[in-house]
Amino acid sequence: MSSTLFRTKRVEQSIQDTEEPEHALKKSLSALDLTVFGVGVIIGTGIFVLTGTVAKNNAGPAVALAFVVAGVVCALAALCYAEFASTVPVAGSAYTFSYASLGELPAWIIGWDLVLEFALGTAVVAVGWSGYIASLLDNAGWHLPEALSGRDGADGFGFDILAAALVLVLTGILVLGTKLSARVTSIVVAVKVTVVLVVIIAGAFFIKGDNYDPFIPKSQPVEAGGDLQAPLIQLMFGWAPSNFGVMGIFTAASVVFFAFIGFDVVATAAEETRNPQRDMPRGILGSLLICTTLYVAVSIVVTGMQKYTDLSVTAPLADAFKAIGHPWFAGFISFGAAVGLTTVCMILLLGQTRVFFAMSRDGLLPRFFSHVHPRFKTPHRPTILLGVIIAIVAGFTPLSELAELVNIGTLFAFVVVAIGVIILRRTRPDLPRSFRTPWVPVLPILSVLASLWLMLNLPTETWLRFAGWMVLGFLVYFLYGRSHSRLAKGERTGVGQPNGSAE
Repeated sequence: MSSTLFRTKRVEQSIQDTEEPEHALKKSLSALDLTVFGVGVIIGTGIFVLTGTVAKNNAGPAVALAFVVAGVVCALAALCYAEFASTVPVAGSAYTFSYASLGELPAWIIGWDLVLEFALGTAVVAVGWSGYIASLLDNAGWHLPEALSGRDGADGFGFDILAAALVLVLTGILVLGTKLSARVTSIVVAVKVTVVLVVIIAGAFFIKGDNYDPFIPKSQPVEAGGDLQAPLIQLMFGWAPSNFGVMGIFTAASVVFFAFIGFDVVATAAEETRNPQRDMPRGILGSLLICTTLYVAVSIVVTGMQKYTDLSVTAPLADAFKAIGHPWFAGFISFGAAVGLTTVCMILLLGQTRVFFAMSRDGLLPRFFSHVHPRFKTPHRPTILLGVIIAIVAGFTPLSELAELVNIGTLFAFVVVAIGVIILRRTRPDLPRSFRTPWVPVLPILSVLASLWLMLNLPTETWLRFAGWMVLGFLVYFLYGRSHSRLAKGERTGVGQPNGSAE
């Protein structure tokens, strides 16, 4: 059984599968498109919300250093992703990479994890977008009925019509084509980056040096206890990370990590890139560098404009301008945040459908979902299915308490990809690699350790929910995926490796 659970799919076979007419995605993306995708999905709720939360509760003005720490963790993972995406330019991101290096069961686990991560992330951001739009409508004198705004009405019914509508519209755009998605994203990203630059440039004129004193507030240890909301590290070692101080920066980094989620989505579009060997590393690393720079600059400006103890935890950027008597900037920022979150939803949804498509093409999910649209060359079936499901979830479910699952899912994917780079270097040193992760195995090992450290700083309850989802995934795999895998069918019919048997 162990040999079947860890059978690997040859890289050559993965690439060959992308050339089958009815399963082939259209190659239309450039390095610029990929970078725009990355910036579009990374800059979202994190920069517009989390800055105030972590500055006030964990790091003070040193929140800028927390963004640097989180950015370094992502950079370590990004270097591993860049090698894989340029070597195995196939839809599916970490799932496909794992199939080629670790085996079928690990690939299934990471694919199942990514489906949850991207779906939940899309729904959470859609609900956040709905809140911004509802606020803007209220300011204009238009009020949605409570029953359609996500809040329970008089009869106990509540449906977030705006969140659901956003997901359905974006689903339609993704069905029509990835290039159209890239054009829409480019326009929205331009608006979003403009808002961030306005915050940096305009806010720089209102910085007061006294607000940076102290830059790293004095440490305030958190009492250890058995609360499931406490970080797992507290239950394991009997202590919890500190608020403020040097350890507060690391605690803040585990929170602001949410602001970086999304750069790995770029890797899911490898199969739709015209020159993936050259453009995937540029798109992944370029978008991460741009966003890290903007995050650090924004956090320095905002904590300089207003004392960290007075920052808002719901809309720190907008409220900082209100506090200094410039409400026009606050309205502009809120509008930019609402517009910007549309791209976050769309690209997360794109990433999820590509992982689902890749899993179905391998037979681990029904092959019905692996056919592309005859005209648009997009995976329309999984896109429509998942879009409708996420729209319903976003409409009915308050997801704020589940947001940590997005973090743990992403970090878990980082760990798997880093390990996969080491293994594939040993098992397939002959593969052409247009981009090579430096200092292997040292850098991938550092990536694993850094990701595990941030995972340990997440609440224990998050780990339990994540474990529950994984148990469900094991059941689906052993009841369906294992027997329907194309590799399994190849073995039963005696087909050789070139057509998909185990290595």
